[in-house]
Parts: sequence; structure tokens; C-alpha cells
Amino acid sequence: MSQKFAELDEVKVFKDPVHRYIHVKDRLIWELIGTPEFQRLRRIRQLGTTFLTFHGAEHSRFGHSLGVYEITRRIIEVFDGHPQWHPDERLLCLSAALLHDIGHGPFSHTFEKVFDTDHEKFTQEIILGDTEVNRVLRKEDPDFPKKVAEVIAKTYGNKLVVSLISSQIDADRMDYLLRDAYYTGVSYGNFDLERIWRVMRPYDDQVVIKQSGMHAVEDYIMSRYQMYWQIYFHPVTRSAEVILSKILKRVKSLYLKGYEFKQPPIALIPLFKNQLSLKDYLKLDESVIMYYFQVWLDEEDQILQDLCQRFINRRLFKYIEFSPNKYFDIFSDLREAFYEAAIDPDYYLVVDSSSDLPYDFYRPGEEEERLPIHLLMPDGTLRELSRESTIVEAISGKMRTDHKLYYPADFIEDMSHHQAAKKKIKDLLNY
Repeated sequence: MSQKFAELDEVKVFKDPVHRYIHVKDRLIWELIGTPEFQRLRRIRQLGTTFLTFHGAEHSRFGHSLGVYEITRRIIEVFDGHPQWHPDERLLCLSAALLHDIGHGPFSHTFEKVFDTDHEKFTQEIILGDTEVNRVLRKEDPDFPKKVAEVIAKTYGNKLVVSLISSQIDADRMDYLLRDAYYTGVSYGNFDLERIWRVMRPYDDQVVIKQSGMHAVEDYIMSRYQMYWQIYFHPVTRSAEVILSKILKRVKSLYLKGYEFKQPPIALIPLFKNQLSLKDYLKLDESVIMYYFQVWLDEEDQILQDLCQRFINRRLFKYIEFSPNKYFDIFSDLREAFYEAAIDPDYYLVVDSSSDLPYDFYRPGEEEERLPIHLLMPDGTLRELSRESTIVEAISGKMRTDHKLYYPADFIEDMSHHQAAKKKIKDLLNY
């Protein structure tokens, strides 16, 4: 590998509320941070619609990406000098850590579901395509972009390098748990990060944890469990996501039907036509989407106008607990009653489900095989974490799923001209 990128004359420092300081001494990393593609991440929130539930959750994927880079940098410092760590892969690890989320779009996962885009695919395209990121990476070595893309795609030959960025205890998860806890103002996601990275060791093709650090890892796994159910799957956040997805579906449907917008959503038209180029994608961020939401407040289509008003002014849908299997007939009756009341159930009656598997061990042949966390025992052998930890054993392999039914309570209360349908809806919602 060529050494065209030397170190900077002086270490650059970012002040960070989670890690206190983020240090950059490699010119390659410094130039990557300065690219337009990476700077775009400042305009994409890390937690999508969560800011409508926890008002502090305005942090961006830019800050998170710097955080993942910093954790990876500190882990590599611990690995330095270990016979199973190859120092010539240091810059590769740092680049992959920094760029792992660069392909995310506005309101990341909701956006992907509606328009069938894939942030991982766009991450590959940004790294390998006609971009400033690619040009910076190629200065290091013509094959360097390909290697970085392979690490992020989990296809790189050295799985130890991959596991630093993507595993059940990786730099990505460790940063977002701490960062999201900080910005949402909760304590659930806190754990002893420094203790964990100090007991991490390279071992063949994976990162393992010294047995003495088991309790810190238990704390990390429980923090992840709590963050998912208290923050990431919060029912109010999911209500905002439901409305967001319905706005995007409505505007796409209107466009494809030939609806004449007062101000055409030019930036979104390539999406509607399934002709989205990388150049078009990179123009999209959350400021663009929010601009259109403001514009659509004046549209003549009542559904689009109402949904945008709800999202902008936080007039979210109410929800009840719901079991799709048990109450399928009730859902069908509710849809019928909504039609009777002139409320379109396709946009105003939604079942949303969330599932999480906090930790699992290797189950050959199963979908999404998960590499387990291994403890390095004092005698040099490895033990899978749940075999040593009764806490982790208790939650291993246990999928938890939650279902909510979302609906506009204000519409139902205002149904003065549809009293029969109103009563039917209320009765069904109180099942």
C-alpha cells in the first residue's frame, strides 16, 4: 500500500459531548471529513423522527460517524503491538468506521421502506463511484476504495477488521447507544465504554473480550435492550414515523396519478420514477424534505395537507395495543367503519410492529446468522458469552415483538355527521 497520506502537522481535535475529544492525525481521515458527501451527514438526523418524542434528539449522523471513528481509533491503540493485529490495516479500519453510514438518506429507515432504497447500496456507490470520497480514497491506493467498501459490506477477507465495524459488540453500536442516550436525556444507554475497549483483544478472525471484562459487556447488552424498548421503539416516535411514511406514499401516489402540484417536488421525481441516480440521491437531506412538507400545507389534496400539518405541528396519531393475529376481524371491521365515516383507512388506520433480538449466539443455517461475543478465558480458550453470564443467557435468542394500532383520535371525535360509524369505531377501539 502506498504511503501518499502522511500525518497532519498537528493533531486536529473535535470537541464531542460523548467522547470529550475526537482526534484526527491522518491526512486521509481529515480530507474524508471535508468531502461534500460526508458533510451532507450534518443534515441527516441520527434518530429520524425521535426528536418529536425526545426534543434533544437533534444530533446528526455526522457526529455519530465521527464517534464510531474515534472508538475504532482507541480500540486499535489497545491492539497495537499484538501479534494478531496487522498495523497496515489501521487506516482501512478508520476509513470504514468513518464512512460506514455515509449512504443514509433523509429520515433513513422510513424513507427506505417507502421508496425501496438501500443506504448500504448507496454507501458502496459513494465509496466506489464518481465522488470526492472516492477521489480522496484513491490517493492512498487505487484499490483502497474497494477494500473500504468490502469492510463495510462485511465481505473483506480479514473478518477481524470487519468485526470492529459490524458485530454484536462493535464501534457502531457502542457509539450510538451512548450518543443517543446523551441526546435523549436518558440513562438507559450508558455503560463503561473505556472498560470494554481496554479488555478487547484481536483473536484470529474476531474481536474477543477478556473474561475479566464480562460484567462490562453484560451492562452494554442490557443497555442496548433498554434503549431499543425505551427509545428506538417508543410508540410516539413510531406514530411520527407512520405519518411520515404516509406523507411520502401519498405524494408518490398523487404524482403517479398525474396530480398537478402547486410546486412540483422536483427533487423527489427521480424517486417516483425509480430513476434515482447517485447525484440525485446526494441532493436529498432532511432540510429538503421538510421544505416540501411546508409547501404541501397549501396543496388542495386534503389528505396530503392534513398529514403534513400533523407532522410539522406534532399532531400525531393515538395508539392502542394490538395483536394482528387475534384481532384480524376487528381490523377489517375498523377499516369498513372508517370508510363509512369518509376517512381513508389506507392513510389513517395503521398497524405498526417492532421487534428486537438483544443478543444471540451462532445458530448455523438460520437466517441472519449472528457471530457471538466470545470471552477469552485465563487459560487462553474461548467461551461464548451466554455460557458464562446468567444475565445474558436469560435473554439470548429471545425475540420480543410489539404491535400498535395507530389512528387519528381527533377525526373520530369530530365525526358529528357520522354518529353510527363513530360509535362503531369507538366500540371497536375499546375491544
